[in-house]
Amino acid sequence: MQVTCLSESAAKHQVSRFTAAAAGLLAASLLAASCSSTTASVTTSAGGSGSAPGASTVWLCKPGIPDDPCTQSLETTVVSPTGAISISTPKPATSTRFACFYVYGTVSQESSVNASLTIQSAEVDSAIAQGSPFSPVCQLYAPIYRQVTLAGLEQHPNLDFGPAETVTAYDSIRSGFEDFLAHELGDRPFVVIGDSQGAAMLNLLLENIVDPSPALRARLVVGVIVGGNVEVPRGQLVGGTFKHIPACSSLGQPGCVIAFSSFPATPPADSLFGRPGQGVSLQSNQTARAGLQVVCVNPAALSGGTAPLDSAFPTLGKLATPWVAFPGLYTATCEQADGASWLNVTKTPGSTVKGPALTEAGGTDFGYHVWDMFLAQDNLVSDVAAAETTWTRDHR
Repeated sequence: MQVTCLSESAAKHQVSRFTAAAAGLLAASLLAASCSSTTASVTTSAGGSGSAPGASTVWLCKPGIPDDPCTQSLETTVVSPTGAISISTPKPATSTRFACFYVYGTVSQESSVNASLTIQSAEVDSAIAQGSPFSPVCQLYAPIYRQVTLAGLEQHPNLDFGPAETVTAYDSIRSGFEDFLAHELGDRPFVVIGDSQGAAMLNLLLENIVDPSPALRARLVVGVIVGGNVEVPRGQLVGGTFKHIPACSSLGQPGCVIAFSSFPATPPADSLFGRPGQGVSLQSNQTARAGLQVVCVNPAALSGGTAPLDSAFPTLGKLATPWVAFPGLYTATCEQADGASWLNVTKTPGSTVKGPALTEAGGTDFGYHVWDMFLAQDNLVSDVAAAETTWTRDHR
């Protein structure tokens, strides 16, 4: 399998505000123009749509599987702040020391409310776009799970699902995570990575399995939980979503989580991200609002403040490399106002380099959600590498 860009179907999911209208109107112009993918539409399955959550894990990414989408080419055209162009060629890690557990966001095109355990092109493309960038710092594992589909989200645009849909998704990803812990991880330290619905599922996995276990907490290197509304009591670093796992507050800090949702300005009152007890919070059963705030950790400055982002994007087949990076093109800082917490992203003042034209693809209540992982891609990989260095030093 050789994929050079996101497929049109995956692009629609990446930018959808969970409505058919947003997907249809925005995707083609934003991400799928001139895009050509050779990804197979269906590569494998197990159990079908009626498969029980405890069925054998279907691995989207796992070391040693053929055509692993999490180890695709990361050759990158790098455009410096001055416009100078160079090529970088990151390679997947050869060391097996660290494992990453990746949970993809909402991508399934199936017509049912919950997806089957079938690998389709949308899941593959998501793993390439969000999972593969971390392959230089860890071995990636990603199970297929019975997520709430795009069709299911269209029925619940405010993410206010009934318990059955969320339980089905969570039980399925929990089965994969428990398989990972029991049969794949061994005694290694691990990283967790997720976006959107995948981030909400990680909230539940960490809350229910890792947070109560001192032994597992000691092996958690760092969590990357993007667009998932990790919550804490106002002014605190821990105590809301997790009782023991804090928000990261310094570079290299192990055992913490990096969480944020990006916007160009204050998220509106009905925002799906950045406000406690609503939107994506509901996917991890977080309904309380009083006294809480959503975590914002600036991936470019974990200890706080304003810093340039090191962004990277799929090239959609328009360049000779599958990725293009724009270090310093955008600047970010965590802000709070009117009960919201968010990563405020703007183009760096004085920059003359042209990059993607950031848009609030699904509306102001969606913010820059579609761009979250890409805007901070190289920062996040560096953050994981720094936490791994600290973890190794502390466990000699």
